[in-house]
Amino acid sequence: MEWEEWKPFYLRIVREMGYSVEEDRRAAELLRALLLEGDEYILRDELAAVVEKRAYVFGCGPSLETALRRFDFSDGTLIAADGATSALLERDMVPDIIVSDLDGRIPDLKLANDRGAFMAVHAHGDNVDKLSAYVPLFSRVLGTTQTEPLDIVYNFGGFTDGDRAAFLAEELGAREIVLVGFDFGETVGRWSKPGLREHAPIWESKRKKLEFAKELLEWLGKNGRARINYLTL
Repeated sequence: MEWEEWKPFYLRIVREMGYSVEEDRRAAELLRALLLEGDEYILRDELAAVVEKRAYVFGCGPSLETALRRFDFSDGTLIAADGATSALLERDMVPDIIVSDLDGRIPDLKLANDRGAFMAVHAHGDNVDKLSAYVPLFSRVLGTTQTEPLDIVYNFGGFTDGDRAAFLAEELGAREIVLVGFDFGETVGRWSKPGLREHAPIWESKRKKLEFAKELLEWLGKNGRARINYLTL
């Protein structure tokens, strides 16, 4: 998704969710500065080399636990949306790529990164403090933003970690994207927030985010090159 295609979605999200475009831009500039300072960043083509024709994108829905127990995912690239990293690690699986706005369990993200996972770290106006605190901890980092892209900070489209991971897989060359743990129901998986110990009833802001995520995934399915499939149990 090009910026001009993403921009109408973004402006509607900002309006409905009450976000600040200027704060998002400030976060993107900060992420760029942190990546340049640490010199641990990677570019689009470097990450594209990791992505196979089939990509499994793991969300944090309640069905993720059962899916990881029942299915073999060794025939594709493993892309974890933030907190789903913790679920994979529980099964002794290390994702190839983690897509995160640093809202998951940082020790688990760091452990997976140390074991070889690439990081696609996302900047937005609400995670400026986390960017400053945690980006220097990671290596092999691709920067992303939800506003205008910068030279080393990309915008491939997508809003939540989960749908943004699918847009990333599409951009990097996957031809089949299998969505795992994307439930869009009334229950939030326990990996969605570090403070959750059990699955929890959905809250209103989360509901709005998932509605946008579902809409964007439908757009990607119609307009992208990759075939989008939901893993059903």
